[in-house]
Amino acid sequence: MLVGHLALGMVAKRFEPKISLGTWMLAVMLVDLICFAFLIAGIEHFDAEPGLTRGRFVFRNVYFVYSHSLLMNAIWAAMFATAYLLWRGYQRGAWLLPAAVLSHWPLDFVSHNPDMPLAPGASAVYGLGLWNSIPATLIVEGGFWVLAIILYVRATRPKKRAAHYAFWPVIAFLTLVWYGNITRGIDPNPVRAGINGLIFFSLVVVWAFWMNRLRPAEDAQDPPKTHNSG
Repeated sequence: MLVGHLALGMVAKRFEPKISLGTWMLAVMLVDLICFAFLIAGIEHFDAEPGLTRGRFVFRNVYFVYSHSLLMNAIWAAMFATAYLLWRGYQRGAWLLPAAVLSHWPLDFVSHNPDMPLAPGASAVYGLGLWNSIPATLIVEGGFWVLAIILYVRATRPKKRAAHYAFWPVIAFLTLVWYGNITRGIDPNPVRAGINGLIFFSLVVVWAFWMNRLRPAEDAQDPPKTHNSG
């Protein structure tokens, strides 16, 4: 998924406004950020082949066991929770954020072909393959994305006009990127896909931290902090 993960970050901000949108987005995309770094380093890899529609590439022979397996998701989630607790000292956030990290596996289980392992070394892989059907993806993931945007907009207030200019064009761009992913598929070169993905997702996280300042939540109060704002 793409906007499905981002949507979860927006919904999470709605239900726990004390945590920055940027922190939520970092949590829901952490597994992909790690995967992109591993692709660049050659630790993980995939093959790509033409899909059912012209110009579309799909995953084959996927080896994402260190970033995307359920066991490693749990380890990344625990590490993220520990880092957040040390950084912010907010115990509720340290319980909620790892759940956002762990959400990556079930969401990808829904969207991926059977290539989601339970642990490194496990032979069984799982996936429902939602992305094989463009109409179903538009309805399920796209519907979740629209709902999340509505919830986020209703739960936040723009501090200045720049908040509109910085929010809606980026939302439109993310939607177009997502549509391109489901219609054209992935970059068939793993290293190039890793570089592009790492840059793109990192910019999304930076944008989310900025947006948290431009569109604060209506009922947000800063959690107790030990060092920096988060």
